[in-house]
Amino acid sequence: MRTPTGGSPGELGQLEGNDSVFGPEIGDFSGQGGGDRSDEAEDASMKTGTTTVGLKTEDGVVLATDMRASMGYMVSSKDVQKVEEIHPTGALTIAGSVSAAQNLIKSLKAEVRLYEARRGENMSMQALSTLTGNFLRSGAFLIVSPILGGVDENGPHIYSIDALGGTTEEDYTVTGSGSQFALGVLEQQYEEGLSLDEAESIAGNAIKTAIERDLASGNGINVAVVTEDGVDVTRYDDVDDMI
Repeated sequence: MRTPTGGSPGELGQLEGNDSVFGPEIGDFSGQGGGDRSDEAEDASMKTGTTTVGLKTEDGVVLATDMRASMGYMVSSKDVQKVEEIHPTGALTIAGSVSAAQNLIKSLKAEVRLYEARRGENMSMQALSTLTGNFLRSGAFLIVSPILGGVDENGPHIYSIDALGGTTEEDYTVTGSGSQFALGVLEQQYEEGLSLDEAESIAGNAIKTAIERDLASGNGINVAVVTEDGVDVTRYDDVDDMI
């Protein structure tokens, strides 16, 4: 699977000297704080307007995203992977600043590997959701609104995590500029006992609906299916190919 590129270490910021937030198992940030950014700089940064969705089933979770990134009023990329494996049985979707999201993903991957090396076991999804929320609360990652999905010894989990680090576990959730359109589809079609194939189809319908109404979403879909066996990410240039 492809790892996002770009973003410099200096964009990560620091934890304002409070290294105890994450406990003794967690490493330190590198780089320096960037301070306030002007409106012009913010408009010039690449963002994912985005629609991302996550659904939980009895056998695993499904995460789906569109593939468009914008810069101001321009489509800056038609091939952005907004869902990434960050854990052997966990993945994260991104919505918001591309640079900050890339650095968040890199930091989470590093901390998951460090945890596994020190403790000899994989981090639980609850611990990973807490870590992600703590990273966002630090203020070092600008504006990113992820969905975390994964499977651990307690079963499948979907976590909605807001840009300030608030974390809630859900059966299904959405983020991004097209979220209101996608949520309407999930509200109508989601039910308990879905198979992974059914969840994929519902996720595809939700993304397709958002693409048709949200200008910042489009250009195909990436779908991650996460089970106890691992993370499988598939790209579809046409959403209809997966529905």
